[in-house]
Amino acid sequence: MQTRILGRTGRAVSVMGLGTWQLGGDWGAVTDADALGVLAASVDAGVTFFDTADVYGDGRSERLIGDFLANDAQGEEITVATKMGRRLAQVPENYVLANFREWTDRSRRNLRTETLDLVQVHCPPSAVLESDEVYDALDTLVAEQVIESYGVSVETCEQALAAIARPGVATVQIVFNAFRLKPLDAVVPAAREAGVGIIARVPLASGLLTGKYTTATVFAESDHRNFNRDGSHFDVGETFSGVDFEVGLQAATEFAALAPAGVTATQAALSWVAQIDGVSAVIPGARSVAQAQGNATAGVAEELSLEFNEGVQDIYDRLLRDAIHPRW
Repeated sequence: MQTRILGRTGRAVSVMGLGTWQLGGDWGAVTDADALGVLAASVDAGVTFFDTADVYGDGRSERLIGDFLANDAQGEEITVATKMGRRLAQVPENYVLANFREWTDRSRRNLRTETLDLVQVHCPPSAVLESDEVYDALDTLVAEQVIESYGVSVETCEQALAAIARPGVATVQIVFNAFRLKPLDAVVPAAREAGVGIIARVPLASGLLTGKYTTATVFAESDHRNFNRDGSHFDVGETFSGVDFEVGLQAATEFAALAPAGVTATQAALSWVAQIDGVSAVIPGARSVAQAQGNATAGVAEELSLEFNEGVQDIYDRLLRDAIHPRW
């Protein structure tokens, strides 16, 4: 497994991490045993970076990770990034030190740790990312050793650039995959120059890039790929990367055809993001041991060809750019 430095945290982490939204909820049911199996399989495959949030299953994802680290991964050097900010209404007046203390204390209990490795402000309004008081509060938590480092998780490239300009921001997490290329324009170069780590989330476009879905695919009622296609519950860019499902199926078919012999569409999609200079970690989710093991193999893959990269750009320009590029 390749390792990268996670931006200004200074920590070395596996380039292929594990996103754990699905272990909390919104992707269909996952039992505790299955969740712990996914965590174990990921670590066995060389993964040393977990990404979670305090609202994933109302803390269930954090608690499962805390249990795993306490009971099954003693001695392993695992970096855990969590998020805060969505336990109350996402309005600027809620992003204050008192709430930050409450949220991080809860995450510390869930994760069974005194100091959180990395805390990311969880997709806040743009005004929050422009507030000096917010960064002062985060700096206070670092000084008090409640958190070791902080970053932001954002929806738009404009928000990412605002955060990168702040000297205390260690990482920026953003939706970035072969169907969401806009971060390549300015965000990745700016982060690389500033030494800020890029954490690429939704790297498989909610599974579209696996090439496994068809018009007949049915998602569970509790799966956001069912209930959030219209963006009625949270930003639609988190579901299929904002790509229309029917258009996405066509794009996914063309993408799968680009994959080299012996490489699955999933591996190609993850490898493509991981090979971008400036990306610190890619965080695909997994609901089974087999998925976790398959995702991890992309962290050791050979570099993709120029022709592959040109094909990705062509698919995006023809099918997706007009709908996606202006929005995020």
